[in-house]
Amino acid sequence: MTVIATALRSTPEPADASSPVLVLLHGFGSHEGDLVGLVPHLGARMPWASLRGPIAAGVGAAWFPIVRPGSPDEAPVVEATEAIWAWIDAQLGADARVVPLGFSQGGLMASQLLRTRPERVPAAVVLGGFVLGAPQPGDAALAASPVPVFWGRGAEDLVIAPHAIERTAAFLPGHSALDERVYPGLAHGIDAAELADVRAFLASVVPVVEPAG
Repeated sequence: MTVIATALRSTPEPADASSPVLVLLHGFGSHEGDLVGLVPHLGARMPWASLRGPIAAGVGAAWFPIVRPGSPDEAPVVEATEAIWAWIDAQLGADARVVPLGFSQGGLMASQLLRTRPERVPAAVVLGGFVLGAPQPGDAALAASPVPVFWGRGAEDLVIAPHAIERTAAFLPGHSALDERVYPGLAHGIDAAELADVRAFLASVVPVVEPAG
């Protein structure tokens, strides 16, 4: 069984009992400490957790194997999704709401949390990522009641396959309240302009995020 064995967590209590938890999901070959440095730039007065993918990938970890770039097999993605939800339920509570923020592979996993239990995800952030091609249990609910999603990517990103971008561009507008941004000159990464836009997005949809300035 796939399990999440390692995670980093913030220590402050949430601003109020109804506050969601920011869940950080790293990219392929990275680790649970990679995205923690983004937190101070987001203005979020909410607890956070940063999880490590369940599969070894070099010195880091991954959420699923890369078999066909941009078209992962469904089974390991589903297993990783279930493992993340099992960790959330056990560590944060079975009714905990989460705002997933993921980069690259982690961006796909952020979309998976949204597409499997949309009632527990008030917003999602996908950075340099894409969505799985297979239908997911929450897709019909999302089509009927879209959830805010920020999808940002670099115009010079050569890592994510074009067909995966096309799939995501076709799926998200009909299944989310989409804020899509493309950053000129940015490759497969995250820059200050994108972080500022993520902060503004979160401030508009999550009450415990402070707007910039």
